[in-house]
Amino acid sequence: MKTIDELLSEGVAGKRVFVRADLNVPLANGDITDDGRIRAVQPTIAKLAEAGARVVVASHLGRPKGAPDPAFSLAPVAARLGQLLGKDVAFATDTVGASAKETVAALADGEIAVIENLRFNAGETAKDDAERGAFADQLAELADVYVGDGFGAVHRKHASVFDLPARLPHAAGYLIATEIGVLKKLTDEVERPYVVVLGGAKVSDKLAVIDELLGKADRILIGGGMAYTFLYAKGYEVGISLLQKDQVDVVKEYMERAERTGVELVLPVDILAATTFPDLKTKAPADFVTVAADEIPADQEGLDIGPRTRELYASKIADAGTVFWNGPVGVFEHPDYAGGTRAIAQALVDSDAFTVVGGGDSAAAVRTLGFDENAFGHISTGGGASLEYLEGKTLPGIAALEV
Repeated sequence: MKTIDELLSEGVAGKRVFVRADLNVPLANGDITDDGRIRAVQPTIAKLAEAGARVVVASHLGRPKGAPDPAFSLAPVAARLGQLLGKDVAFATDTVGASAKETVAALADGEIAVIENLRFNAGETAKDDAERGAFADQLAELADVYVGDGFGAVHRKHASVFDLPARLPHAAGYLIATEIGVLKKLTDEVERPYVVVLGGAKVSDKLAVIDELLGKADRILIGGGMAYTFLYAKGYEVGISLLQKDQVDVVKEYMERAERTGVELVLPVDILAATTFPDLKTKAPADFVTVAADEIPADQEGLDIGPRTRELYASKIADAGTVFWNGPVGVFEHPDYAGGTRAIAQALVDSDAFTVVGGGDSAAAVRTLGFDENAFGHISTGGGASLEYLEGKTLPGIAALEV
């Protein structure tokens, strides 16, 4: 895989460099609530501009239906990127239309432009190769060189991720190089004990990675909504907690395999439970009880791991050599149910291990709860991409850069 440093050594001054970033940031009323992904790609964009490239930045945002939707405009992102870089960033109001062509054509050496949300064009996410390819052809007209640096999208076979690199000289940006280096430490160069913490809502989202990690991890700690399917599989009643009954047999097989292979699969021993889901808008005080994991009342829902589980999980992390964490272990958006997720984050900070926060909601939780990002070994920008890499899957966006 060609690196951006190799590309820079060849010279990019005066060339139009298309940077496929992942600027899919959370927005609230048009305001960016977490600019972590913008900051993550900033070094690549800045270095190219310093070298005299005419930088064309592209990304998706949200899931528009293949047509323009003001709610998903990248305009606020372009403005924030300009603030972070300390220089003007032009913005094109379309992807491959007149505005994009005129904006790119007007760039001088060292200047930067962001084009509008790639998913405003149906060709970006099309399953049909020809439709995707046609959009990639249009994007290729905007650039001379391609730099892939949107790690959060590399597991998608999309036009700007998979098809466009085949049409232009290409290289991997700093962020992708860092992410792949970190993931190799989780697969090929693991320092043990290797502890994995998995949370999030649905166990079905994590089945493939659990299957793979049962042969690699020393301990797997389960939390979040997915924990209740494991507890149910043990024969516990889980009240009205999130439960995927169709996955119970698979979960039972995983628990049996973990016991056979000596992998320590750790489940919650106590739970914060309530009869109603918390109000995440007003953050009104919640009414909950702390119960043993096998004593969740029939009319209540588990919303966070309890204090004994927090202590248990922290003890399982304390002596780790490597920790990978993906998925909050409670409804961290509400302060009354953020304690479990905060405890996991603090345990990672307190550990001497190489710690990786696996993107998505985990990364958002770390920032929301006020942790210093530098206290962790690495905070990934791509939860889904990280999981698929750990599952052993080929990531289309990485494969395209390796050709």
